[in-house]
Amino acid sequence: MISPSGDLRVYVATRPIDFRKGIDGLALAIQETLGLDPFSGAAFVFRAKRADRIKVLVWDQTGMVLVHKRLEAAKFVRPRVQDGVMKMSPAQFAALFEGLDWRLVRPERVRRG
Repeated sequence: MISPSGDLRVYVATRPIDFRKGIDGLALAIQETLGLDPFSGAAFVFRAKRADRIKVLVWDQTGMVLVHKRLEAAKFVRPRVQDGVMKMSPAQFAALFEGLDWRLVRPERVRRG
């Protein structure tokens, strides 16, 4: 299980990717397609055409970590298909990873007063 800290940066590729790609292929896609640095310590989430699978690639200062998750009885809520990448909060990522609707995770408004 991945437990994201509050300062984790999470990027989601909005287009499906060839799920035969491993660490090197995904790192190259991060550089060439998303224009980001795979060694930045951010988590990069990729989706398959099938909505029941995601891959997460993250550099943990000692090496690349690749997680492939397949939901057994549900489907991941995916972002709209568009070119590029979207940023996601650590709380939204935790919901996504659990197979929940991450779009419902919103920060509470702080009342000053």
